[in-house]
Amino acid sequence: MRSVHVTGERLGLREVTADDVDALHAVYGDPAATHHLPFDPRTREEVAEIVAEAITAAAAAPRRLYVLAVTDSETRAVIGVARLHIEADHPHSAEIGLGLRSDLWGRGIGTDLIRLLLKFGFKDLGLHRLWGARSPANTAAQLAMLVAGMVEEGRIRHHVPTPAGWRDSIVHSALADEWPAH
Repeated sequence: MRSVHVTGERLGLREVTADDVDALHAVYGDPAATHHLPFDPRTREEVAEIVAEAITAAAAAPRRLYVLAVTDSETRAVIGVARLHIEADHPHSAEIGLGLRSDLWGRGIGTDLIRLLLKFGFKDLGLHRLWGARSPANTAAQLAMLVAGMVEEGRIRHHVPTPAGWRDSIVHSALADEWPAH
């Protein structure tokens, strides 16, 4: 297994560990942080299961799922989670997703995180296409993706089931040959 360590100016990405459960629960368990996600806030036990599955996925060959801890570059504290899932039928393409502690919103950290995920996907993994889907109501994610260099592609109707019913998704993408290497 190749261990992931990606550094940026304000953020880092590294493999999740069992020691990250409480820090990740601060994201997955927060009603504000999960408001636009297709699930209710997770319990600590559910987050522990997510971490265990991520550790197992990290050992798979070929590796298709990266669940990474987002760290503050100065303090090394875990402040969020990032996912990159390579599609089995389209191994040149991956879906990205992210979550940050809600007390850190509004500082451009989401944009920095998306840029770091793009760097990881394009430079480290050699992927051609990265994409992410957001809730139509999540305008903060829309802004972060656009500022990070992603292009809005369109709407997928009734894309994901949520506790409140079916939800549309707005898809954004970036291509390796259009992405400016930072």
